[in-house]
Amino acid sequence: MEGRLPERDRPWVMRTYAGHSSAAASNALFRRNLDKGQTGLSVAFDLPTQTGYDPDHPLAAGEVGRVGVPISHLGDMRALFDGIPLAEANTSMTINATAMWLLALYVVVAEEHGAAGAELSGTTQNDIVKEYLSRGTHIFPPGPSLRLTTDTIAWTVANVPRWNPINVCSYHLQEAGATPVQEVGFALATAVAVLDAVREAGQVPAERMGDVVARMSFFVNSGVRFVEEMAKMRAFGALWDEITATRYQIKDPKQRRLRYGVQVNSLGLTEAQPENNIQRIVLEMLGVTLSRSARARAVQLPAWNEALGLPRPWDQQWSLRMQQVLALESDLLDYPDLFDGSPVVAALVDSIAAGARRELQQIQQLGGVVAAVESGYCKAELVASLAERRRRIESGAEVVVGVNRYVDTEPSPLTTAGADHVEQVDPGVEAHAAAAVRAWRESRDPAPVAAALARLREDAAGTANLMAATIACARAGVTTGEWAGALREVFGEYRAPTGLTAATGGEADGSLVAVRERVLRTATDLGGGRLRLLVGKPGLDGHSNGAEQIAVRARDAGFEVIYQGIRLTPEEIVTAAVQEDVDLVGLSVLSGSHLAAVPAVLDGLRSAGRADLPVVVGGIIPPTDAEKLRAAGVARVFTPKDFALTEIVDELVNVIRTANALP
Repeated sequence: MEGRLPERDRPWVMRTYAGHSSAAASNALFRRNLDKGQTGLSVAFDLPTQTGYDPDHPLAAGEVGRVGVPISHLGDMRALFDGIPLAEANTSMTINATAMWLLALYVVVAEEHGAAGAELSGTTQNDIVKEYLSRGTHIFPPGPSLRLTTDTIAWTVANVPRWNPINVCSYHLQEAGATPVQEVGFALATAVAVLDAVREAGQVPAERMGDVVARMSFFVNSGVRFVEEMAKMRAFGALWDEITATRYQIKDPKQRRLRYGVQVNSLGLTEAQPENNIQRIVLEMLGVTLSRSARARAVQLPAWNEALGLPRPWDQQWSLRMQQVLALESDLLDYPDLFDGSPVVAALVDSIAAGARRELQQIQQLGGVVAAVESGYCKAELVASLAERRRRIESGAEVVVGVNRYVDTEPSPLTTAGADHVEQVDPGVEAHAAAAVRAWRESRDPAPVAAALARLREDAAGTANLMAATIACARAGVTTGEWAGALREVFGEYRAPTGLTAATGGEADGSLVAVRERVLRTATDLGGGRLRLLVGKPGLDGHSNGAEQIAVRARDAGFEVIYQGIRLTPEEIVTAAVQEDVDLVGLSVLSGSHLAAVPAVLDGLRSAGRADLPVVVGGIIPPTDAEKLRAAGVARVFTPKDFALTEIVDELVNVIRTANALP
């Protein structure tokens, strides 16, 4: 037929993001997914692994195996990929602060499989900048973190040439509030910082910079405004080609091509009427597949019930089948680009490109993306942008079907099974993992471990590429916590800016005025001063968007807000609550560890003599868990369906008045 391609395009790599409980359980899940037609693996690691802690560390309590698989040492990595031929696999690993370590474990296991470095293909995410801005799994300060990234890039270009050593990740930026312009601009600023660092480190010969650029990959978000998302990716590709040609003088257009994978928007999925998430996922997938010249190289889709909890294998299968139907049943791959020559698309692409170019220039004028992170500029811009988006949703200017319009609904047959409509993590997983890592430490030869860690510290204190020392640690049986702990000793740790100071939620509606009056009246009833709210993020969960938006709206309503950022122990939260003499503690937990983290805070307050201090909790919390938290003493439980921030803040006032016996 006229207009068709002479040969049908090959489909993109199809993945599902998977991993939980244990290496053995995740291995079984990988095998099932591959048998169902998945063409690439995408590994989710749990928060202790992402932040450099072993399962028996106190900070890992409640987090082991919840949002991914715990990998503590070489034995775990062997179990994770048992029976999977790594020379044939295309493996994506969502890991950042500990990316070098997990790649080293993967390379050593591949060697044991008989797979040479030149045969391995896949990706480590390894974008630490977005961790400071959105995801929160950073460990070290920006300088040492960027060194780990550049060392990994230099090593892989020489030793694992088909591997993508970094996945510049704008995905979480969109979830943190980024507009298409900010998503592209911030991601390009990160890529420029990484390429500049690689070039300046001198580990890669100048004539091989084209190979470095060719292995740079991106991981983007695709929202439900799929026309705009498609234009965003066309603009992204044009700007990347422009930057790599002019700034780095890369001559080969193939090396300058934007290579990206995509996960469509998970945080845009709704707890209310969750069946609507199916059409959202399909539309979001179209944004990164419709335009042939800007089509994703790999796609992974969330499941319909991710706003409710951990998806089951059947839910993941449903998402995989969406990709297969589009790629194999539709005629999408039969035709050239459908949008070439469209004046509407061209204008939209030009607008996004111009805005992203200005954003990139602004960041460069601030001294580059690391300086823009350290100054708080990037974080403040994202918090402000997300506050504006929330304001539009609350006012009804931006429609979310089933949430702020057409909220009446028939009962969903998808959720009639109660708690069975999401995967349940066995509470015994954590105890088993903690016992297993202790047994691993006791069974190994201590001398090679000590020598490998000593070498790692010595190299970290100098300028040597750290990959060789890291691989030596992997072979010696060093654990994830020991590797990260050694680098913590040399590099220190880092607490990123919260971005709250420059952000305002604005007037979502006239009700904020009434809430301000109630806040002021309640403060007066309690004896003067301002109502004080402590917003706490216990455990290792770094998803801080919700906590930040509550903090902004509460501050706009007249509260004095104490927010110290992410990754706090229950003891630190209790100490802050007592020392700051707050009127209310609000805890935010999205990782599923609420049944461990929240009771620990309640017990701490009782021990500190403040059992009277009310505590509220927000997060992805199933109804049965919410009942347990209320029985334990939590005053209110908020979930994603509670989208109206002003109403939440008004309810916080009610909690304070009730706790203090005020009418």
